[in-house]
Amino acid sequence: MKARANGIELEYETFGDPAHPPVLLIMGLGAQLTLWPLPFVEAFAARGYYVIRYDNRDIGLSTKFAQAGRPRLGLMMFQRMLKLKPTVAYTLADMAADAAGLLDTLEIAQAHIVGASMGGMIAQLFAATYPARALSLTSIMSTTGNPSLPRARREAIDVLVNRPKTDDIDALVAHGIHAAQVIGSPAYPVEPELLATRVRESIVRSTYPDGFARQMAAIIADGDRRNRLKAIKAPTVVVHGADDALVPAAAGRDTAASIQGARLVEIPGMGHNLPVELIPQILDAIDSVAKR
Repeated sequence: MKARANGIELEYETFGDPAHPPVLLIMGLGAQLTLWPLPFVEAFAARGYYVIRYDNRDIGLSTKFAQAGRPRLGLMMFQRMLKLKPTVAYTLADMAADAAGLLDTLEIAQAHIVGASMGGMIAQLFAATYPARALSLTSIMSTTGNPSLPRARREAIDVLVNRPKTDDIDALVAHGIHAAQVIGSPAYPVEPELLATRVRESIVRSTYPDGFARQMAAIIADGDRRNRLKAIKAPTVVVHGADDALVPAAAGRDTAASIQGARLVEIPGMGHNLPVELIPQILDAIDSVAKR
């Protein structure tokens, strides 16, 4: 389904009873709504929530910003080092406004906000910018943008930025499998056949590397959010994998320390994904703040 929100179109799906408390799921960098595993979404709805997942702008089946061109990420990172403000096609704040616009279109005044990775950054900004609309906040495997935090492991950065320069689906699937294995949860590996099926389905649904680059530009431009996180009043839980190769566990600790009253749930063996084995534990963490 498509909704007109914040001047663009967002592809979205809903699960559960609309009369139940709404939950908005915001996915991460270059990731489509389908990266919220169906067992996760269905288990969430079974707990008595009305669950909404959607494609962020510039990814999946939502509006693309092709007219903005491909950003020069290296230059932008250099500008940030010099404390200059890069020019970007859109900001994370714009993406938080998309989330608010989607809720407006669905006539939902307030929702529990759950974000993963870049989606966690957007969720943080939503809770800080629209405090009356965030019933609770869950930030999963995300960060504050604090420049002093440890960097991702080299192999995780490599698979993130070195995407094959080809449209050959088999090459893209092979890279996607490798990337998922590098940043995934070491204690909860996904069966290779299942992983291959998931990656192929995602690529067939939509492949749009320029959108990935523009979303990365928005992250770079947003910088350090710690001062803005002080405005968050919603009950908050921070969920992070102790073995995250892409966003180290220190980032989760920093996020929890930057939001007043936030609770940290650090999970051994979890990397930068949502293993099916951990769905009950993650949903328990979300429930713990949603019911407050």
